[in-house]
Amino acid sequence: MTSTNGEEPLGALAGTRVVLGVTGGIAAYKAVDVCRRLVDAGAFVSPVLTAAATRFVGIATFSALGSEPAATELFDAADPIPHTRLGQRADLVVVAPATARLIGEYAAGIARDLLGAILLATKAPVLLCPAMHTEMWAHPAVQENLAVLERRGVAVLAPTSGRLAGGDVGLGRLAEPADIAAAAAALLAGRGIGRDLAGRRILVTAGGTREPIDAVRYLANRSSGRQGYAIAEAAVARGARVCLVTASELTPPAGTEVVRVSSAAELAVAVREHAPSADAVVMAAAVADFRPVRAVAGKLAKRDGIPELALEPTEDVLAELGANRRPGQVLVGFAAEVATSEEDLEARALRKLVEKRVDLVVANDVGRPNVGFGHETNAVSIVAGPGAVTRVPLAAKRTIADAILDAVAERLASRADRGDEQ
Repeated sequence: MTSTNGEEPLGALAGTRVVLGVTGGIAAYKAVDVCRRLVDAGAFVSPVLTAAATRFVGIATFSALGSEPAATELFDAADPIPHTRLGQRADLVVVAPATARLIGEYAAGIARDLLGAILLATKAPVLLCPAMHTEMWAHPAVQENLAVLERRGVAVLAPTSGRLAGGDVGLGRLAEPADIAAAAAALLAGRGIGRDLAGRRILVTAGGTREPIDAVRYLANRSSGRQGYAIAEAAVARGARVCLVTASELTPPAGTEVVRVSSAAELAVAVREHAPSADAVVMAAAVADFRPVRAVAGKLAKRDGIPELALEPTEDVLAELGANRRPGQVLVGFAAEVATSEEDLEARALRKLVEKRVDLVVANDVGRPNVGFGHETNAVSIVAGPGAVTRVPLAAKRTIADAILDAVAERLASRADRGDEQ
């Protein structure tokens, strides 16, 4: 599910009973706001804190904000079977934050405390909102445990990128409270909010290729690789297994399989190797159109005069993918243009879509301020055919990435429903 920024209607929460589980992570402080939002939306909220959670937040806070006193003990003299009572009455169980430990125990069927027992005792929908350090989130054990739970019907609201404990920055930050409340409402209303690319393999290319002139010089472009990296990161957050073929020197997003390349020829070799097994290929790299016919082995010297630089076309990797794709595979091309208008930009993208035989072309006008190469922001038109255009106004590249992946996920789901995949 992409971020809703609180725009999802919360009416489905009114009159429902929600168990809010809080585990021991620094993000537990955000659960206070989640509790308030659920109550404000009309839900009867029963807070349940693990022992570790009480090291970060106070029981009294949740007792004051919730609809009944916060529960922490499995063996409570006032209620001999609190897990049964809470689990049976709940219309929804939300765990925010959900730590790696909670996820692992839940997947293994271990009830170590009251919250764990409620998760095993309830028949209500469960929404897990993971939060942990980037390395923990990317660990295969955590991802496998989440996959197990998702197969059992548990909904997972993926974490986002941002500041983490200890001053680190990366993927693993708890989703915002407004988004958690919106996801809870969506789940109660029967709308799916799980990771829509879970189990999918996505190949993403990123960065600008460098075509050697001599041992120290090369032809290049202004691409930083940020948009491709944002797509790779967003795809991981949505459950995909991501292979990132990159010509960028940026640090790759956690959880990706990384193949480093430099030239268009190297990128073509890597794509040919990894594309056949991919459910979707997103060609976000800025691949050079031309390269020197012959690179000099040493260094060209100024005293030798101005060299003649003969160029030849590079491999058209996107066209090759379009001609050789396997059934059900979704192909996404990019078009960096300097256009006279949005209509001109989209007409160019449509020509590329037809010529390359791809599903989507993501076009941006790199002549506009703060758009495209080298910027943290972008503005694109996602062209799927004549009259089928989604315009995404200037926004962070992660927002653009999710808009692109929304279109990819929609096509993958549609082809799966039609039985196009083999």
